[in-house]
Amino acid sequence: MATPKGDDRIVVEPQICHGKPVIRGLRYPVETILELMASGMSFEQILQDYPDLEYEDLLACLQYATRAVRAERMEKLAG
Repeated sequence: MATPKGDDRIVVEPQICHGKPVIRGLRYPVETILELMASGMSFEQILQDYPDLEYEDLLACLQYATRAVRAERMEKLAG
């Protein structure tokens, strides 16, 4: 299986974590990783604690959050 790139790293599948966005189909919700970042953990600390994650996965979480905020903002502007 090829390593996912960019948007392919974040997936939503109903049978995994109740359909929450997760990293590469693993059971790591994007929300959890963002909470770790918000708590002050560095990328290096997260990668050390979760060795099956990759640096690009963490970047993908940030990109996903950015798109979510943009979409929320656009909905508020349109409403």
